[in-house]
Amino acid sequence: MQQQNSLVKQNISTYDMQKGSWMMTAKIISQDLLEFLGKSTSPYHTVATSADILESSGFMELKAGETWNLQVGGTYYIRIYDSSLIAFHISGIPRAGLRIAAAHTDFPCLKIKPAASISMHGYGKVNVEVYGGMIRSSWLDRPLSVAGKVVLRGENPFHPVIKLVDARRPVMTIPNLAIHMNRQINEGIELNPQKDMLPLMTMTGEKKNEEFFLDFLSSEFSCEKKDILSYELTIYPTETGCRMGLKNEFISSPRLDNLTSVKACLTGIIEGKREDGIDVIALFDNEEVGSSTKQGAGSFVLPHVLQRVYTALGFTAEDYLVDIACGFMLSLDVAHAMHPNVPEKNDITNFPVLNGGVTLKIAASQAYAGDAEAIAVVTALCQDENIPFQYFVNRSDIKGGSTLGSILSANLPIRTMDIGVPILAMHSARETMGIKDQEAMENLLCKFFS
Repeated sequence: MQQQNSLVKQNISTYDMQKGSWMMTAKIISQDLLEFLGKSTSPYHTVATSADILESSGFMELKAGETWNLQVGGTYYIRIYDSSLIAFHISGIPRAGLRIAAAHTDFPCLKIKPAASISMHGYGKVNVEVYGGMIRSSWLDRPLSVAGKVVLRGENPFHPVIKLVDARRPVMTIPNLAIHMNRQINEGIELNPQKDMLPLMTMTGEKKNEEFFLDFLSSEFSCEKKDILSYELTIYPTETGCRMGLKNEFISSPRLDNLTSVKACLTGIIEGKREDGIDVIALFDNEEVGSSTKQGAGSFVLPHVLQRVYTALGFTAEDYLVDIACGFMLSLDVAHAMHPNVPEKNDITNFPVLNGGVTLKIAASQAYAGDAEAIAVVTALCQDENIPFQYFVNRSDIKGGSTLGSILSANLPIRTMDIGVPILAMHSARETMGIKDQEAMENLLCKFFS
């Protein structure tokens, strides 16, 4: 086996040939997850970190604008506009079965607008917009930083220079209004995203038109201000994730939705390589805003990549369509755990709890992909490996969220099942999960790809 990055548990997981099950330590897995979360401060950094993990495990990068020369036994990955990634392994008899696992790299956050500097009454604020369905109040009074990409002038206008950046230090905050100035604050307050969610970054004094944010980018990331053509920057909480609870049985961290799933996909395809078949992971951007982008699950990027793989291996279009019809896909995204203080928000018989294992997500509306056969497949995989699992179904009078599973399977008609780890405070600046659930999910992905 190739040398592996520490994030995928070198010398930590072993395969017990007698029992046929993956033996992993939840504590070590949670530490790997926390390390991954700490590095993945924007979708671009999630992809860059994932690429580093894959390359350290022997995966070779492909370019979309080049012809692919693929070999049986090869492991490959391709970046899709730097914020999505598809990786695959071709083994033995490639047409022995197609298996896919998909997740998303993005998360609800604040994104910085162009012309971001706002000088008002001596305060320097940053103009932002809300990305995804974030719980706005959870972002107040936290130390915040900036990560993403800055695009610089190049020699050719069609080929600008891309620079990934991460300040990795607190540079702004969104202050709450004191209770003395809003006596009704504990009765609930609506936060206007254009007025109440603007981060404070500096004091400008009497300077009215100072471009302090561009000055910050120029000095912080060593680039000439005149060369900055654009940027796509994410604001994130600088407080790192941690284990917590009386028995350290919980993980509290930003971005559990949905980097828990990204991490499980990476572990699965690296450690669980089959002897025959084609294994694929697809990590998409823009799920939180509908997936209808060139790098989102609503595009045809995954079908196109798969078609190129089959063509490069000498297979026909008919071969590809047959394997799609016989294949299987897991769509990974977090699930709503039963809230300890508001249990009535969950279904009366299908309510996942923290540390209860992998959650199978089911919806009559097909907001979650899956059918009886798909449920049976995942159930059997879990039972064969003694992997704990549970079910999530929305209360019949509450509309739930959706995932990329149904979107993907509409463009790629392959049998699909939505699964995830259960968490509390989904879409908060900081979420909570059970330490054992990541272990269960990674065990399932290893089994799926083995």
